[in-house]
Amino acid sequence: MHFNFNSSEPIYLQVAQQIEDAIFTGGFKEGEQIPSTTEISKEFHINPATVLKGMNQLVARNLLEKHRGVGMFVVPGACKQITLDRQQNFYQKYVVGVVKEAIRLNITETELKKLIEQGYQSL
Repeated sequence: MHFNFNSSEPIYLQVAQQIEDAIFTGGFKEGEQIPSTTEISKEFHINPATVLKGMNQLVARNLLEKHRGVGMFVVPGACKQITLDRQQNFYQKYVVGVVKEAIRLNITETELKKLIEQGYQSL
């Protein structure tokens, strides 16, 4: 984990994002316990309450679950949920804008599909 203490993004959101990324990439497997709030706060010199606030963001999204007295665990199905969330975000952030711009440029749906296929082939 790497935190940017000069970023405008709050540290607790950076904690949540980095744990989510680790789940998505397989660094933390479903059903596996993640490092404790204390471990993360000591290793990265972050207030434990800040780390917990980030973790609670993931609990609220049902990606982590608390086992009282034991710790936090990755929920089964968390990776799939992250993938679905990221696909929806991709759609909203990129696809909608591309389609709107294509319409402004009088690019038809068929032409846009060809451009996308061309993009896939060139990579």
